[in-house]
Amino acid sequence: MERIESFINFLQATKNLSVKSLNAYKYDLYQFQAFEPNENSPDLFAFISYLKFDLKLKDTSIRRKIVTLKNYYNYLVDRDIITRSPFFNLKFKFKQEKRLPKTLSIADISKILNCLNIDVATLSSFGRQSYIRDAALLDLLISTGIRIGEAASLTVDDVMMTERTLLIHGKGRKQRIIYISSPTTWNRLVTLIKERRRCKDKHLFINRYGNPISLHGIEDIFSKYAKKANIKVKSTPHYLRHTFATNLLANGADLRSVQEILGHASVATTQIYTEVTTKRKKQVLKKYNYRNKL
Repeated sequence: MERIESFINFLQATKNLSVKSLNAYKYDLYQFQAFEPNENSPDLFAFISYLKFDLKLKDTSIRRKIVTLKNYYNYLVDRDIITRSPFFNLKFKFKQEKRLPKTLSIADISKILNCLNIDVATLSSFGRQSYIRDAALLDLLISTGIRIGEAASLTVDDVMMTERTLLIHGKGRKQRIIYISSPTTWNRLVTLIKERRRCKDKHLFINRYGNPISLHGIEDIFSKYAKKANIKVKSTPHYLRHTFATNLLANGADLRSVQEILGHASVATTQIYTEVTTKRKKQVLKKYNYRNKL
């Protein structure tokens, strides 16, 4: 246990990882320790077999755990805690499942936005506050493609009024600036900021108790409006990010710009969206190209 905690502290101090990433490392290591008490001479093949056939984990999850263990044992070797890593001369190959991002149709996005067009005069004081928050939140996710974790961490100070931009705190504590191009989205944010000035907490999006909204809270809001919009597809707020990226590329945006807007560390991550747009073009051409019927 002391070794694991020491390794986590090392990562926290040197790798600039998020709390979520640190918790993932910790979970993987404690799971391994529970399976294999003999940490100095572990049976790695038995552990991988356990993950694959007993827990039925996907190759992507198993690969992540192996990377965690490799880094951990490299750390122990570097600190002279052990003399040799059990991964020395070992190579593992896993199938790379290529999953295309799931998106919503433009019609579905329009349905959600239409649900946000209501007369606030008909709402109670609490209903009005909730609506202003929900409308600004959903429109922001649709208009910018930011992650829900990034939306949850936004504060009033992150809004640059003169530039009509937001300072986004992304993964790995990397910051980027996003311009709000939609006037309606911007007006909803400004309305929310005027409401937020009455509160002590500086977070832009808060729950009914005045605390920063959680990721589950954002998911509940999305689910509520998706249901109101009568969207048949089983979806999550992350579909909005995928939809945003896919349509940027489909409408002619260059890959590098989309990478920067989304906050991807590698352009390879962004590139998968080009495959979605190609797939959609094929579907359109198969269905609507007049030449097919001649």
